Amino acid sequence: MNRTAEEVEATLHVAKLELCDLRRTAQCLRFSDTFTSGEYSLMELDDTMCREIETGSSLVIRGDKDDHAVLCSQDKTYDLKIADTSNLLLFIPDCKTADQLPPDQGSTLVVNCEISGLSNHYWELRKCRPKLKKLKKLLMDNTYDGPENDLEPEQNNSLYTTEDLLDQIQASKKELINHLKRIHACSIKGFWRLLDFDYEMKLLNHIMQLIDSESWSFSKVPLTVCLQELKCLEPEEMIEHCLVCYGKTFTDNDEVYFAMDEDKICRATAQMLLQNAVKFNLSEFQEVWQQSVPEGMNTRLDQLKGLALVDRTSRPETIFLLKVEDLSEDTQERFNSLFSMREKWQEADIAPYIQDLCGEKQTVSALLTKYARSSLQNGVKLYNSRRPLS
Repeated sequence: MNRTAEEVEATLHVAKLELCDLRRTAQCLRFSDTFTSGEYSLMELDDTMCREIETGSSLVIRGDKDDHAVLCSQDKTYDLKIADTSNLLLFIPDCKTADQLPPDQGSTLVVNCEISGLSNHYWELRKCRPKLKKLKKLLMDNTYDGPENDLEPEQNNSLYTTEDLLDQIQASKKELINHLKRIHACSIKGFWRLLDFDYEMKLLNHIMQLIDSESWSFSKVPLTVCLQELKCLEPEEMIEHCLVCYGKTFTDNDEVYFAMDEDKICRATAQMLLQNAVKFNLSEFQEVWQQSVPEGMNTRLDQLKGLALVDRTSRPETIFLLKVEDLSEDTQERFNSLFSMREKWQEADIAPYIQDLCGEKQTVSALLTKYARSSLQNGVKLYNSRRPLS
C-alpha cells in the first residue's frame, strides 16, 4: 500500500524529527511484486571507470572457464573479487539522490519507489597486471620466417587478429597492443605474427651490413634508402619492422630516419649466442659477444637484465640464458622457481626477474620483504625463500 503525506508526517512526529529540517520530498519504499534476490549483482566503480561508461566506452569481463575472471577497460585490467557487506544493499531503480529531487514546495510530496532486488555482497575491482603469458605461447605456434615459407591465411588455422587475441588474453586492448610491440610481433595481412628469431636476426644483419657499407652513423639511418637497397633481399615491410624494433624513428627535412639502439642490438646478439648453449664460460662469452656486435658498439652485462644470469660462484664464472618471460606470472610460483635455481640471491641479480611483478607504487625491496628472508653473508645482503622448497 502506498503511503500518504499525512502518514509520512505522522511517522516523522513519532520519530521526533522536525519537518522543517528535512527535504519536503519523501521517497517511500515497498517491495516490487516481481522482487527477486538473486538476479542482480553490484559492482563498485571508481570515478575513472564511471567516466569510461559515461563516455560510451565498454567494460569487458575476460577469461576462460578455468581462469579467474578479470574486467578490462580500454587501457587497464582489474581483478574481480567478491566483497561481503554487513549492510543490506537494495536495488531501487526509481530512487533519486538529493540533487535529483524536485524543488521544495509548501506541502510534503510523496514519491513511491519499488525495491526490485537486494544483495549482501558486491564485486570489488582491484587493478592488476594483465595476464599475457598465454600470448607468446599462441604466437609461437606459427612464427614467420619469410614469405617463401609462409602459407596463405586461408590455409593456416593458427593465425590471430587483434579481436581473436582479445577473446583469449586477459588484458585491455591498449595493454595487449603495447605487449605485442614489446615482443616484436608484426601485423601481417591483418594477423599478428612473431618473427622466427633466426629470421629476425637475418633482417638485422642485412641492415647492419648496409650501414657498414654505406658508412652511415648508427644514429641516422635513412628509411627510404634502406628499403630501396634491401628490397631485393627481403620484403620492405619486414625491413621497416626490424628498424622499428631496433631503432627509434625521427624526421629531418621531411625524411624519415632511425637511430639504432645499441643496447637492443647487443642484447639480441647475446641471445643468439646463448640460445644454443646450456652454460657459457663468462670471460669467453664476453670476448665472443664483443666481436659479434657491429663495430663501434660496446657490450655490457647490464644490457642482459632479465635475459641471462651470471653465476659468479662457479669456477670459472659462467653465464646462461634465463628469460623473464619464460617464468610464471604467479608471484609465489615465480619466487619458488627462482629459489629452486639458486638458494640465495643478491637484490641486483633477482630484481630483473621480479620487477614486472610489482604492483602500483610497489618496489622490488617491498616485494622481497614479503616473499623472501634476508641475511648478511660477508657483509653482502642475500635473500632466500621464506618457505621450504620441495
